[in-house]
Amino acid sequence: MRNAVEKFTLELNKRGLRPSHQRIKILEYLTNNPCHPTAEKILSEMKKELPTLSKSTVYKTLNAFVEAQMLREITIENNEVRYEYNLIDHGHFKCEKCGLVYDFKIDFDILQFEELKGFKINDKNIYFKGVCKNCLTKDI
Repeated sequence: MRNAVEKFTLELNKRGLRPSHQRIKILEYLTNNPCHPTAEKILSEMKKELPTLSKSTVYKTLNAFVEAQMLREITIENNEVRYEYNLIDHGHFKCEKCGLVYDFKIDFDILQFEELKGFKINDKNIYFKGVCKNCLTKDI
């Protein structure tokens, strides 16, 4: 536990962010829960441990992490922003039945698009929607 606090403190300092208790706890939550949570889910889960945590603090912290490029925002649906601590390029699959978002490996470097030659790509995202294998198995 202490090693995690030290690690997050160093990472926050390196990014120019003050390592407050709430910021460290939110980073710890994201590390331990790679489920692509929404801000609301983070707030409701963390309220159990930090009852005084406010919605404003969660949103401000998440925005600061995104701006510092410590966190990635994922918008698979227009009305739902999710967050993840995994910054390695990969794809996402959202199950339309259970709502879970799964990561999958993808080699973006082999993708070639003639129409984008000469462009500079700053962000790479591939999203699929459908029904996950767990939900398909339940339907049988």
